[in-house]
Amino acid sequence: MRFLGLYIGAGTIASGMGSFHIVPAVAIKNGTCTDVYFQRVEEILKEEGINPLVTMEVAAAALPSSWGVFCGLDDVLTLVEGLSVDVTAMPEGSIFYPGEPVLRITGRYTNFGRLETALLGFLCHASGIATAAARIRTIAGDIPVYSFGSRRQHPALATMIERAAWIGGVDGVSNTCAPDGIPLAGTMPHAFVMCYPSPSDAWESFMRRAPPGVPRVMLCDTVCDEKQEALRAAALGCDAVRLDTPRSRRGSMRSIIEEVRWELDARGYEHVKIFLSGGLTHEDVAAYKDIVDAFGVGGAIANAPVIDFSLDIVEIEGKITAKRGKKSGVKQVYRLPGGGRALLPVGREAPPGAIPLLGDVIRQGEVLVREDCHAARKRLAGALSGMAAD
Repeated sequence: MRFLGLYIGAGTIASGMGSFHIVPAVAIKNGTCTDVYFQRVEEILKEEGINPLVTMEVAAAALPSSWGVFCGLDDVLTLVEGLSVDVTAMPEGSIFYPGEPVLRITGRYTNFGRLETALLGFLCHASGIATAAARIRTIAGDIPVYSFGSRRQHPALATMIERAAWIGGVDGVSNTCAPDGIPLAGTMPHAFVMCYPSPSDAWESFMRRAPPGVPRVMLCDTVCDEKQEALRAAALGCDAVRLDTPRSRRGSMRSIIEEVRWELDARGYEHVKIFLSGGLTHEDVAAYKDIVDAFGVGGAIANAPVIDFSLDIVEIEGKITAKRGKKSGVKQVYRLPGGGRALLPVGREAPPGAIPLLGDVIRQGEVLVREDCHAARKRLAGALSGMAAD
């Protein structure tokens, strides 16, 4: 039972007046939002009449865990669409490992060089969030996990954050600017409870006024002991209680959860679920998944470490090359029949039964393949089946 579904339709992005400290989309698209040295060297190359045909690959030498989730490609397609470049990439939602190229781009260097900052930013950030969500998803198993962390990031990034978390496998997200088709989920803030004379008054109001399809999940740690508030909420007929106890007040969180579960069961409220939130890490999910019915995860997903991708030249004018510490030449990643991987130069005969993982997505600026986040999520779910979280 997905009791925290709070499905209120697809998120929509509202536009409004005013000025925030946000880079306009046009500045990202035209490359004026970049590291200054890209502008400087572009001017020098143009003055010198140098503009070689290059192939550059995106790869990460190291990852926060043993594997990562490729995400952010859709924004890269928007970034380079219309330019005289070819792009080959893994599909979004693909698992990748250190040293494997996830994307390559071929074109005259000054046609796209200044876009490196934005291109890497799209991939590094989104892949980091999707990877963290996927790790937590694999740890939680069948226990629902919801993304509650968009408030920990700049609001301009909310759509990207929730999209990447959804691809990573969360069961719903909290931000109303999530892409279409992603279920929205949420309970109530402490501020709502505190607007009433007592928590019971707030819960009764929510029971009466919340739309019929919204699960009745009551926040039960605002004023007094979690056990006492949980029992009072259960007596009102709620579907679940949410424990969001601050770390400074927890002591043994497991003891608190076990006590709440015991007292609910002892009084005939076995059907009342326990939802846990509040600064949760993947270690917390592992520690409590046997006694918790759902998790709301914030910063551990939204503030996840970025994937440290780099973009490096591997071929110039058809000749293989690479800077120190990198492997030269254009490469292909293969998935082998037994589940293994192979990294080989393009043109080298693939092992029997091997499946190439990088495919053409842009040819001379024309987008050939564009998938939505739901297809990427489905792809990743299949890849994660049976995998360890690490």
